[in-house]
Amino acid sequence: MILQQEAVDLDTPTGPMRSYVYRPVAPGRYPGLVLFSEIFQQTGPIKRTAAMLAGHGFVVIVPEIFHELEAPGSELAYDDAGAARGNAHKIGKPVRAYDDDARACIAWLRASPHCTGKTGAMGICIGGHLAFRCAMNPEILATVCFYATDIHKRSLGSGGDDSLDRVGDIRGEIMMIWGRQDPHVPAEGRAIVHQALATRGVTFTWHEYNGAHAFLRDEGYRYDPALALSCQRMALDLFARKLGDGDLAQAAKAGGEARH
Repeated sequence: MILQQEAVDLDTPTGPMRSYVYRPVAPGRYPGLVLFSEIFQQTGPIKRTAAMLAGHGFVVIVPEIFHELEAPGSELAYDDAGAARGNAHKIGKPVRAYDDDARACIAWLRASPHCTGKTGAMGICIGGHLAFRCAMNPEILATVCFYATDIHKRSLGSGGDDSLDRVGDIRGEIMMIWGRQDPHVPAEGRAIVHQALATRGVTFTWHEYNGAHAFLRDEGYRYDPALALSCQRMALDLFARKLGDGDLAQAAKAGGEARH
């Protein structure tokens, strides 16, 4: 599908949050997705991931996760300095503020005339953890978390990371995707998360692959294109099954008629 993009500033208790919306140009209403980035914010790989999701018939909103700490439009570099800056932000921002940001995105999607009101979430690295917490909102029907960091260590943000304690708040279906060669979430860490989901009766699927941290990111030496494509397909299938297609079929028909 042909897409259009726009930037919006959402009100949050900690100030305006620059966010980026990707959606089909075709008229109609489509399910909504909140896409949470890595610590580097909306870089090229995140933009391309958002476009991929939107191109399959979703309204996608990408918030700047460190909007209180960086100027609007800031992208951190994929280098040691960028990683250090992003990691400092990650632990310095209050957990409550992350949750407020997620609720602002959900509210924006559900109020959008382009969205069906059905919403899901997806996240990568710290974004996987933020998507995990976003799933604790009852409006989120499906969630995909790529190698979510810090859940097992309870080390997200300041003010107390209670993600493991709140696992039972997840009402929708959640998909957890991991790389076995990821040093940030070793086997014992993954086991802690799995046990929490299983013992609290959450509907979830669990996928472990021979992959490094950041295998989804289409820049850098850790990128695994075949594995990334396979996981993206699984994510799209989950979202289609739980959120529906909206007006995707009508848009496809209209597009076909226009070409003829």
